[in-house]
Amino acid sequence: MLLLGAIISLFFITVAARWLVQKHNPQAVLLVTGLMMLSLSLILGINSDLARVSTGSVLFDLFRSVAETFTGVLSRFGFMIMAIGGYVGYMNHIKASDALVYVSMKPLSLFKKYPYIAAIAVIPLGALLSICIPSASGLGLLLVVSVFPVLISLGVSRLTAVSVIAACTAFDVGPGFGNAVLASELAEISAVSYFVGHQLPLVIPMTILLVVIYYFSSRYYDKRDIEKGKSTFVTTSTSSQAAAKIDAPLIYAVLPMLPVVLLIVFSDLFNTGITLDTTTAMLFSFVVALLFELVRNRNLTLFFTGIKYFWEGMGNLFMKVVTLIVCAEIFASGLIGLGFIEALVAGSMHLSLSGAAVGMLIAVIVFLAGVLMGSGNAAFFSFGPLVPNIAKQFGLSTSDMITPIQMSASMGRTVSPISGVVVAISEIAGVSPFDLAKRNAIPFAIALVFMLAYNFVILG
Repeated sequence: MLLLGAIISLFFITVAARWLVQKHNPQAVLLVTGLMMLSLSLILGINSDLARVSTGSVLFDLFRSVAETFTGVLSRFGFMIMAIGGYVGYMNHIKASDALVYVSMKPLSLFKKYPYIAAIAVIPLGALLSICIPSASGLGLLLVVSVFPVLISLGVSRLTAVSVIAACTAFDVGPGFGNAVLASELAEISAVSYFVGHQLPLVIPMTILLVVIYYFSSRYYDKRDIEKGKSTFVTTSTSSQAAAKIDAPLIYAVLPMLPVVLLIVFSDLFNTGITLDTTTAMLFSFVVALLFELVRNRNLTLFFTGIKYFWEGMGNLFMKVVTLIVCAEIFASGLIGLGFIEALVAGSMHLSLSGAAVGMLIAVIVFLAGVLMGSGNAAFFSFGPLVPNIAKQFGLSTSDMITPIQMSASMGRTVSPISGVVVAISEIAGVSPFDLAKRNAIPFAIALVFMLAYNFVILG
């Protein structure tokens, strides 16, 4: 039955991929194929536990599971994404992004001649920020708000700018990430020890590698896009015009950066006794921006009218991003319900490979699962609990085997056109999530091979 479920899963993966290539609505494609897989898992008896709280009817449980997915996404990070979308909309309305570009162009004017160096410099800086901001979507959206317009003004193409921002979110590194916490628990070590002793030795060389790869791959892709007439360079946008003239006080330049600063200052790095989450930081920053506008205009009509841009930004990201994340999770639930993940694990265990080879194979499978599901959490939470027993069978340390597997899940998410972070930052940057996923594919395929070789061969 498990084999049949895997075959059916592969069929629906193929169907979904074909429909997506034909440019059908991705939410509809993922929702329909996900519901069909869940229905078949019930009919075949592979999965009989859909809803967390049963309605008493299997038929209604199917739809209750969809409602629970919506609720779960909204409670975990859906509102956070919407709040950031609202903040972006308000920043654009009050021209704060233009002010940031204008102020930033003064010290960064040197990089006008070296735009690709400016772009790749974001990767290590973003990797450091990710330790303080344990949310891929949150970090990606914050960088789109603050760094993206500056890169564009320096002559970086939209796809290159957003691809390096996506690269910053590729490693769930630090004790604040759910995947990292689960990995440390499975390895029976503290989250901090796992971070320092196992994650950092892999992340540091991989970050350096990505900086080099993105420098050359970005130049190649930009040149190819220009030759094909698909250039995403901005020449006459409001962002570039802002360098010549802005319609906002220069003090407004602090507003796009304010959420990032708050999240860093009130994190575990500084012993302030206060810890902020991304949503709280966004809402507080929005109130500060409102006060700036009230002092600037002293006009209640303009003040209240401006707030609607925040709601419009929230609604826009709900419609285009949150719904896609929900449908992607339903699609992932369908794959899990049909036993696709279990079949992959069982197949890898019957190949009579060495412990290192099995670890590499599982890491590759988890990477591909992250691509298919659009979720690093779903991919790793499906495979992670199996690792201790597998490592024990081959006489390996759980921590040595689980680290590359955990990191491959978040790397796969970065290459998925249906992942929350890729969809969210693509929407704000005005590029296709599929184009962004293609940009990320080669760098992270190389990074995956390097990570596996470094972990299982060099570190051994």
